Amino acid sequence: MNFSTKMLLLSAIAIVVVCMLALVIGIVLMLPKPPSAPPAPPAEGWYQVYFTAPKYPDRAADHHGGLDEKLTACINGAQTSVDMAIYDLDLPNVVQALLDAKRRGVAVRVATDLTNYNDAKANAAYQQLERAGIPVVAGNPNAIMHNKFVVADRAAVWTGSWNFTTNDTYRYNNNGILIQSPDLARNYTATFEKMFNDKKFGPARKAGGTRPRLVIAGVAVENYFSPEDRVMEKIIARVKTAAQSIDFMAYSFTDDDLANAITARAQAGVRVRGVFENTGSETRFSEFGRMKTAGLDVWQDGNPYLMHHKVFIVDNRTVICGSFNFSKNAEEANDENVLIIDDPALAAPFTAEFERVYAQAKNPIRK
Repeated sequence: MNFSTKMLLLSAIAIVVVCMLALVIGIVLMLPKPPSAPPAPPAEGWYQVYFTAPKYPDRAADHHGGLDEKLTACINGAQTSVDMAIYDLDLPNVVQALLDAKRRGVAVRVATDLTNYNDAKANAAYQQLERAGIPVVAGNPNAIMHNKFVVADRAAVWTGSWNFTTNDTYRYNNNGILIQSPDLARNYTATFEKMFNDKKFGPARKAGGTRPRLVIAGVAVENYFSPEDRVMEKIIARVKTAAQSIDFMAYSFTDDDLANAITARAQAGVRVRGVFENTGSETRFSEFGRMKTAGLDVWQDGNPYLMHHKVFIVDNRTVICGSFNFSKNAEEANDENVLIIDDPALAAPFTAEFERVYAQAKNPIRK
């Protein structure tokens, strides 16, 4: 075979290879994309943000890699103390992490909701803790102790919308945030002490002992507790500052004043988008109907289970999150906590989660 023939043969082979690669790439590009996953938490820094990833139908085989594993890692790392204020608890691995902490000499204390504590089925986890010598205090007989926070070693705080239950972890849309800050931990510890030591829940608890305005790693953070800190007026004040956008996800939204503030910003040209949990959103108490009638871009959620977030994102830089539903009960009667954080980097994963929930609301999963 002469040189020219060899070159022609090699050229033909190269053309065939290029065509085959183009065909493979085209096929790959045409394949359906997997469903988007919740945004990953930052690898390092003063906070870590987590979101649930509900699947329908729910299967026990999918119950791994959730927020429960993140929280148990936090508890397992505690060396001196763990204080937990939780509305509902049934996760075996979280209970086990508390028991293990107690065995290695960590001071473990728990505050919970009185109704759940008195319910025989809901109380199984608390009975297990008490048998191991972990004290549990329950309160707020006229409303609910609705907090979902943990303080580890008085240096780190876990909070968010997420109850420590299987449903909240693997069926419902929820968020959790872990913040490394002794200053913030002092606020949560002070409020926990009022519930645990003083047995003061709801309106019986007085303001004081906390610093509502903090700076953590150069970021402005506001921290409020309900009902003593008049939380709703703080949220409304932030909503009124919106210049470009307001995105929100609301399990329960029945407060007229907050809805009026949002509508006013929409009329001023601010882009407003919202997702309401289906449950209760069509009643006369919900703000969903009023906002829809006013032409706002609001939707009922598309999760066949529950959308349990309580989040506002203002101008893609301010995040309002915690246990606080946007209701008079949360404002006046329940035990709640809220963070208002001014940080575009932290707002980014919350915005990504909003986009996922918003997209699913527009294309809901059908049972």
